[in-house]
Amino acid sequence: MATPDLESEDILGSKKYVRNPLVPIGAVATLGVLVGGLISFRQGNHNRSQILMRTRVVFQAATVALMVGTAYIGTRKEESE
Repeated sequence: MATPDLESEDILGSKKYVRNPLVPIGAVATLGVLVGGLISFRQGNHNRSQILMRTRVVFQAATVALMVGTAYIGTRKEESE
């Protein structure tokens, strides 16, 4: 069986979206707060764990908002071209 000779540009399209460098930073920050909250919970510091988990939700929401905003801006630029 012959394999098709497709390049990644054919599969993914030749469109290049602008990447937002704040998204990976937000993901790492979310992970850091999550790990800190889990460690606090395991140590028995439930108040601190609760605060860190609430902070995680805020970081996670901000990261998702950045992802959606970047996708929206990318499509708007595409439409104007």
